[in-house]
Amino acid sequence: MVRLTDLSPPDRDNMLKKVPTLPRLAGHPWATGPALAQRRVAIVTTAGIHLRGDRPFAPGSQGTEYRVIPAEANPDDLVMSHVSVNFDRVGFQRDWNVVFPLQPLKALALQKWIGAVAAFHYSFMGAVSPVTRYEAKARELAAHLRADRVDAVVLSPV
Repeated sequence: MVRLTDLSPPDRDNMLKKVPTLPRLAGHPWATGPALAQRRVAIVTTAGIHLRGDRPFAPGSQGTEYRVIPAEANPDDLVMSHVSVNFDRVGFQRDWNVVFPLQPLKALALQKWIGAVAAFHYSFMGAVSPVTRYEAKARELAAHLRADRVDAVVLSPV
């Protein structure tokens, strides 16, 4: 992830100009629940990854669609179709766990640090402006997570 100090002044100013437009969340941002060792955990990423046979992400689909990735997914079956020319794919190409840490999550379950790994995980394509474009699909996704009995999510904003 790029730091603001690494951006050119016009790019930095553009990013900072967006901060006041971010939605304000009412209520408490944290929820209680069972101990981590009892939680069922899913991954939600904005890396634009999907199974090789799935429809690739296309320009304009940021925040308006997502792809479902089963827990049994093989790393060789995952591809990245993020359309941003500024998106650095090197980390993903070297180790898919950088953007989609499914193997470490499974290891945590085996070690009993978490209760279980969810059956399904989800990938959006990032670079969304405005960020509120995620809201409708996020609500839809929340229903899928509830149906899978997920009570914790690893967010991988890429």
